[in-house]
Amino acid sequence: MARKCAISGTKHQSGHRVSHANNKTNHQFQPNLQRKKVFVPELGKNISIRVTARMLKTIDKLGLNATLKKHNMTLADIC
Repeated sequence: MARKCAISGTKHQSGHRVSHANNKTNHQFQPNLQRKKVFVPELGKNISIRVTARMLKTIDKLGLNATLKKHNMTLADIC
């Protein structure tokens, strides 16, 4: 399974670890992915999604349907 948010599509970023001696080594910064069960009233059941912590805050604030609409997605895209 790819390390990618199901809603926003956030994936890893590339960069460098920089030592005190200014040596640069390659590094990947991974997104803060969480597996979460979210209740969907239209289906009358919980669905399990893998989203970033930032997207969980957005879902808490706006709701799942509004968040999906904001990212031009439907419920079928994440189920």
